Amino acid sequence: MADTERGPAYDRIIAVGLRQWKAHNLSPMLQAQCRRLHFVRGSKAVAALAPSAADAIAIWGATPPPGIADLACATGAALLRLEDGFIRSVGLGSDLIPPQSLVLDRTGIYFDATRASDLETILQTNTFGADMLARAAQIRALIVASGLTKYNIEPRTVPRWPAPAPGRPIVLVPGQVETDASIALGGAHVRSNLALLRAVRSARPDAWIVYKPHPDVMSGNRSGRTALRETQAVADWIETDASIVSCIEACDEVHTITSLSGFDALLRGKPVITYGAPFYAGWGLTEDRAEVSAAWPRRTRRLTLDALVAGALLVYPYYWNPEARCGDVCETVLYRIAQTRDLLQSTGKLEQLRSGWARRQFRKMRVLKDALWGRR
Repeated sequence: MADTERGPAYDRIIAVGLRQWKAHNLSPMLQAQCRRLHFVRGSKAVAALAPSAADAIAIWGATPPPGIADLACATGAALLRLEDGFIRSVGLGSDLIPPQSLVLDRTGIYFDATRASDLETILQTNTFGADMLARAAQIRALIVASGLTKYNIEPRTVPRWPAPAPGRPIVLVPGQVETDASIALGGAHVRSNLALLRAVRSARPDAWIVYKPHPDVMSGNRSGRTALRETQAVADWIETDASIVSCIEACDEVHTITSLSGFDALLRGKPVITYGAPFYAGWGLTEDRAEVSAAWPRRTRRLTLDALVAGALLVYPYYWNPEARCGDVCETVLYRIAQTRDLLQSTGKLEQLRSGWARRQFRKMRVLKDALWGRR
């Protein structure tokens, strides 16, 4: 089904346990998927609405609140796990910036390697025709040419790190938020940024290692800044200015646990070494160091890069036009995000979006106020 042809899939979506600001931001996208939308706090409120097989119960993330999974099973309602799409917005979700892509997964969720997800099933079973693969190739070219990634808040500047000695490959290690479910559910024996850096140093003693902290950590929205001092003993350079895309373009290979930056690197033709089981691993496109993962026996297919792109960016997410307040196609969203980022950068406002603690808190307060008063 084409991106814009998705009509209401459910009679009702009953979203449970979402924070008020998140419910506010997601409400238009979810309303396009159903005839009636309800936001409730817990399983008792869901049960009071008497869900049926025509409905869906929606949660954020991988783990349902207590009683929700049993309720969905007993009533026949679909259990939807919601997450941001892979190219999301200009601005951080942790800064309450609304997404322009959303995942609604009926099976699991893409970062949970302990069980199947809709994305994994798509990649394992879908037949991607020539037209779809050609479209995926064009999207990949657009992403690379435009320098797009998930949040698009960092300026595209050439990294200013010193040139390593001749013969030393540049290895990029993207930092992750260590408390994220993607590490708990997709990681293996390596589960922290420091452990990853040490594993990379052991595997590549000749490399010049660049560590790029996660933007949520650098913004102060998530914990982890104090650990930066420890990484200095392992990494040759800690990059805090250049964008992740610029770092990928300047490196020779990328090592990661489950970071989406590994997918970004694949799109740009870089070798990717994984220490967990991210959605893009196990298909023959990455070097996977995690010997044991529940995902490996399920992922038996060998994919081309364009097939991975087709599944992850064309079939799996739902795209949204915030101005027209309707579903959109992937390409249009990518163009809009690139144009928005470029305009903000040309007017000096991109830096304001990513820095300035007080300014960012003020923006958050405006979103919270609008959520409280039901404004959109």
